[in-house]
Amino acid sequence: MVVKFQGAFPYHKHDDTDDFFLVLEGEMIMDIEGQAPEVVRAGELYIVPKGVTHRPRAEAECKVLLIEPKGEPNTGDPATAAPKPRL
Repeated sequence: MVVKFQGAFPYHKHDDTDDFFLVLEGEMIMDIEGQAPEVVRAGELYIVPKGVTHRPRAEAECKVLLIEPKGEPNTGDPATAAPKPRL
């Protein structure tokens, strides 16, 4: 799925799957719990291993291709998942 966002997504983790982010436009910052933030620029791929607490954020709007199994909640937990509107 392709998303565009600005600001910070809540810290979360996925217990059963890795989280793949391919930045299409702009740049994203990936915060990993206990590590220094990493900037991910257009054309770069970032993989968060399953079970790792993380938070993507962007100072300016960016577009990102998320690769995840169908039905996987974007926060790893259906109770806290953000809506996924279709355009």
